[in-house]
Amino acid sequence: MKLWISVAALVLTATAARAEVTDATPGGFQVRHEVEIAAPAARVWAALVQPSTWWDSRHTWSGSAANLSLAPASGGCFCERLPDGGSVLHMSTVNASPNQKLVLFGALGPLQSSGAAGHLSFGLADTAGKTTLTVTYDVGGYMKGGLNAIAAPVDGVIGQQVARLKRQVETGNP
Repeated sequence: MKLWISVAALVLTATAARAEVTDATPGGFQVRHEVEIAAPAARVWAALVQPSTWWDSRHTWSGSAANLSLAPASGGCFCERLPDGGSVLHMSTVNASPNQKLVLFGALGPLQSSGAAGHLSFGLADTAGKTTLTVTYDVGGYMKGGLNAIAAPVDGVIGQQVARLKRQVETGNP
């Protein structure tokens, strides 16, 4: 699995404008990233729901972000096709308000093999043609050793994805 290569590499890749682990306990954590994107919310939304164009391939099970898809409607799937005909359900869509809010439920990376899950929320606020994107990932449940031990690496991965989404929207290249 290439999804979470090393803790050190993940922590070093967080590059959002404002990022932090806002809370971390053995039973759960929250990470939060906020960034301004030089584009209207409709353009940010259009990119957001196409993770194959901005998600880092190093953080997939298949090794290729081209295998990712996201159905932005309640009950939809943030899924990945695997080369052998298999698939991965990363998260399910629980709230989709185009150009405003997307909330996904599930577990990313190593959290999938624990008793933990969370809500990954993307909030978009459009002001004068620029969008403030606020991303939070609230995770709770059980993981051997405590979820607080993985909060910083998860924060690093989420931060990397937020930075890639911003670059994709602004430059066309993540």
